[in-house]
Amino acid sequence: MDNLQPAARAALIEDADWQSALQQALAQTRGITTDLAVLFASAEYAEHLPEIVRQVWDATGTSVLIGCSGQGIIGPARELEDRPALALLVISLPGATLQTARFTQELVQTCEQPKQWQEQLAIPPDDVNAWLVFADPFRMDCDGLVEGLARAYPGRPTLGGLASARPSDRRTFVFLGNEVYDEGGVGLAIGGPYSILPLVSQGCEPIGEPWTITSVTNNLIETISNRPAYEVLVEMFQGLPIDVQQRSQGNILVGLAANEYRDEFRRGDFLIRNLIGVDRTSGALAIGALPRVGQTIQFQMRDAATADVDLNELLDQTRTALGERNPIAAILCSCNGRGVGLFGRPDHDAGAVASKLGLLPLAGLFCNGEIGPIGARPFLHGFTASIAM
Repeated sequence: MDNLQPAARAALIEDADWQSALQQALAQTRGITTDLAVLFASAEYAEHLPEIVRQVWDATGTSVLIGCSGQGIIGPARELEDRPALALLVISLPGATLQTARFTQELVQTCEQPKQWQEQLAIPPDDVNAWLVFADPFRMDCDGLVEGLARAYPGRPTLGGLASARPSDRRTFVFLGNEVYDEGGVGLAIGGPYSILPLVSQGCEPIGEPWTITSVTNNLIETISNRPAYEVLVEMFQGLPIDVQQRSQGNILVGLAANEYRDEFRRGDFLIRNLIGVDRTSGALAIGALPRVGQTIQFQMRDAATADVDLNELLDQTRTALGERNPIAAILCSCNGRGVGLFGRPDHDAGAVASKLGLLPLAGLFCNGEIGPIGARPFLHGFTASIAM
């Protein structure tokens, strides 16, 4: 029987010289047998990414490397936005089953049935406890990718994010093994005695009351509880305390219940989607999702204060659920709309993780979209912190 214990080490290095950054990261993560290397590198290093990935692959001796480029890079308790940096997380997982996948747009378009996904990826569902996924947002149908994995591997936590770059650059990169790709996606199927504990903080607070959707056309909610949807929205807003009205101006979203079989709905029970617009003539609301008749809806508010409370409450719940156990490591995928721009100070999300869970080995990035489950099903999110432990 293998008595080796899992272990992990992480490094976050800021340096305009990519070679210096890489050598520092490798020096800080030496000392364990590496089964998995997770690498996030600043878009500032774009032309050097193939060499960075190759050197990490060779130096760590890992059998699996996965990661992507980022506009901002995250490490233990720190977040570096719009600065040249890289984060390296190396993990020893004795007895793990680690299988990688390369996702292409052709795969997403041609695989219509779960069995086709399983056969094309050559990964049986019984070998998978969880997925870690990174993808290019510009040349890949990422919603289709997440949906396909959800159907092919139901009930498996799927977390990750979409690679990012400088705002003026619509080119991102994903890493798998010793290769760098500028399109598609990459995935890691984790099996054996290990899995991923997910935490998905959508940063919202429910406002008003839950209602039932009674009429829809595509992404238009026409009626809620048999009343024009806009009328319900206005009534809800007018019933809020004045201070909440002021905070929610321009910050109202919709929440669609992930699980209808609940006696009461709380923070985290809803899939959050944007309120795109209203038709005051018909009373319809356009949202960034395809709602269903009979689905429960509750309006939501998102700002810095609600995002802070939501993440910290979820971390408290996670700490309680873990009991005496501790995660081996964590990967933090935070929306590039969070960070200093939302909270007014650096290190918010990474600092919260360190405060609640300790300074565990962690790596991550600021994403163009975050992947994580609400209820039992994964979704592609925005303005979210998705944490894979």
